[in-house]
Amino acid sequence: MDVVLSPEEEAFRQEVRDFLKEKLPADIAEKTGNGFRISKDDHVRWQKILHEKGWIAPNWPVEHGGTGWTPMQKHIFDEECALAGAPMVIPFGVTMVAPVIMKFGNEAQKQRFLPRILSSDDWWCQGYSEPGSGSDLASLRTKAVLDGEHYVVTGQKTWTTLAQHADWMFTLVRTQDTGKPQEGITFLLIDMKSPGISVHPITTLDGSAEINSVFLEDVRVPVENRIGEEGKGWTYAKYLLGHERTSIAAVGRSKAQLRKLKSIARTELAGGRPIIKDPDYARRLAQIEIDLLSLESLVLRTLYAESEGRPVGAEPSFLKIKGTQIQQGLTELLMEAIGPYAAPYQPEAFRDDGWNEEPVGPDYGPALAPLYFNWRKASIYGGSNEIQKNILAKMVLGL
Repeated sequence: MDVVLSPEEEAFRQEVRDFLKEKLPADIAEKTGNGFRISKDDHVRWQKILHEKGWIAPNWPVEHGGTGWTPMQKHIFDEECALAGAPMVIPFGVTMVAPVIMKFGNEAQKQRFLPRILSSDDWWCQGYSEPGSGSDLASLRTKAVLDGEHYVVTGQKTWTTLAQHADWMFTLVRTQDTGKPQEGITFLLIDMKSPGISVHPITTLDGSAEINSVFLEDVRVPVENRIGEEGKGWTYAKYLLGHERTSIAAVGRSKAQLRKLKSIARTELAGGRPIIKDPDYARRLAQIEIDLLSLESLVLRTLYAESEGRPVGAEPSFLKIKGTQIQQGLTELLMEAIGPYAAPYQPEAFRDDGWNEEPVGPDYGPALAPLYFNWRKASIYGGSNEIQKNILAKMVLGL
């Protein structure tokens, strides 16, 4: 399922492969390939290598440190990184808040924040969801009251990914209670070292604590850390979510999982015949490969539309729905292929960089269950798939 490339694009693919072979640390690639958890230090080490090369932010304008790549080059880069075992660039800074700062921030904010995002000197998290306000984000209740040159912020954010490592949080707060709920929301950048902030981990099914609850008690945030106008945060959030849902499609990562799935499906486990010999399983594997090819085509069309300045409509919602369905489908087929060696999953036997004891069965087995558990959330974050279907009903069908 390869896209036909021009000679120039093939040369670029080889350049990326050579760079990854030379510069991607072997220990990080091994962790990624085996499904071990990647530490913050690992992420920062890899992202600084990309920054030194000038490849950390392919989607940024050149004047802010972007690469100037074509949509196809960006796609090739993402695919080759995934296939080589490079960890994904943490999206909250580079992919999510940076485009909002570039689009709606003032010059001082651009000068202050963008260079440190590029260099990975600042780690960001997203403060959107709240208890009772997830997909229905307009119902958020975290309040920000203006007090001179500061907003005083009080409330709670939840499901905040990697907040335990974050230097900054971009967040939505309520600055007005009257009128439409969407019109009273403001976009703030909050220093996570501010007094009044506490971070509490939430342990997930895969045994990790990558998500958190963040409590804000009378946190003072300078007005200069507000993006754009007060009360316009909903507009900025929608702009950000469009970028997030495009990246959630994760075609390169799904291709890497598909390659692993095919290899496992052809393996004779415990003396049995390869599961690929089962006609029903082979049919489902073929279907998910076809779906992934179709998704890749839509991603490329969307990227080209964005590069030409054409407005992107409902495509991000299509990408979010189908991309996460494919990710979950791949993990289901992986679990089925490995059978009893994937369960039961015991988090206490699983370290960040290996096992506390030798696994039963193939060495790649223990990492498949946490991957399966972790990707259950994919259809929820970034706006649940049910909400995306409502958006499609309105934008495409006019319902």
